[in-house]
Amino acid sequence: MLPKNRPPTPPGEMLLEEYLKPRSLTQVELAARMGVPIQRVNTIVNGKRGITAETAILLSETLNTSPEFWMGLQVDHDLWHALRKRAEVRAKPHRSKGRGKHQAA
Repeated sequence: MLPKNRPPTPPGEMLLEEYLKPRSLTQVELAARMGVPIQRVNTIVNGKRGITAETAILLSETLNTSPEFWMGLQVDHDLWHALRKRAEVRAKPHRSKGRGKHQAA
């Protein structure tokens, strides 16, 4: 269930705060263990990149979690933001378009 008053925790924040820091694991070390460039881990941690299915599998294998856990975090995050954006669009007043010469009366 999505929180109503705040966005769900981004996957990168969860990765940093609940997995890397408690294990004293650096982003560089995690990237090496996953076999990916440091940029992939860093952009996820900084919220500039989402979790892909491939990354979810690599994280699950490296951190002894499940890929579904990581994908669930990403889906919750994406859905919350999409719903907010949709609500904003729907809340904007629509301007009535005047009848142009190509529109029927």
